[in-house]
Amino acid sequence: MFIAPGVQRLLAPNASMMTGPGTNTWLLGDPPVAVLDPGPDIPSHVEAILAAAPRLETIFVTHTHPDHSPAAATLKARCGARLVGRPAPRDGRQDEHFVPDVIPARDGIFAAGNLRLRAIDTPGHASNHVCWLLESAGLLFSGDHILEGVTPVIPVPDGDLAAYLEALERLKRYPLRAIAPGHGRVLGEPLREIDRIIAHRLAREAKVVAALGARGMTLDELLVPVYADVPADRHFLARLSLEAHLIKLERDGRAKCDGAAWRAR
Repeated sequence: MFIAPGVQRLLAPNASMMTGPGTNTWLLGDPPVAVLDPGPDIPSHVEAILAAAPRLETIFVTHTHPDHSPAAATLKARCGARLVGRPAPRDGRQDEHFVPDVIPARDGIFAAGNLRLRAIDTPGHASNHVCWLLESAGLLFSGDHILEGVTPVIPVPDGDLAAYLEALERLKRYPLRAIAPGHGRVLGEPLREIDRIIAHRLAREAKVVAALGARGMTLDELLVPVYADVPADRHFLARLSLEAHLIKLERDGRAKCDGAAWRAR
């Protein structure tokens, strides 16, 4: 699917509750010579990428969760393309087969054919998360940092809510015109999207603070009042973000953990 000059989307065949319609794989250049977030190592998807970009030179990744980067190693073995991204953290949830040839620094500039990509480090959902800004179009490839209609899970210990919020605020300094997320549709009005996510997270934090009291409560006891608006079959995901909220509040001096119980401080 055509998105902008020199940008096409391939949808990976991995639709699920976690990935929505599937992972967005972005083909860059005219003709395509780079791919961003090659997605899962599914043979039909790998073949589709190679058919669309037979002269593939560079593979960029936003982060190494298993729906975003595993095809990179296979593509590199097939065509020798260089891998650009940050190494996988060892938290048991990552694609540890991703070994980058180049680790991007903040605001590093990379060529993708006739296009220029700026690397913007955006930890939070994953400690190694990088958003990529196509400067000519003001198009931000946001991976899982910004998603359509939802906020990403912050899975501790690798995820960090304070870092996530800081990265969102920092993104507002860049000249953004649209956001191309890792799942779902391209988003207009990027500043409004960013502010929506920040407001949602702060509102959730306020619920956590309101639920905490002098009596200690476990994570599971806090889930009910804090995530009453979330279907019960998704509470296993909400529990991860709840813990991230509590850790942030503890660092802020507003909560305290005694064993398995959390209380206001």
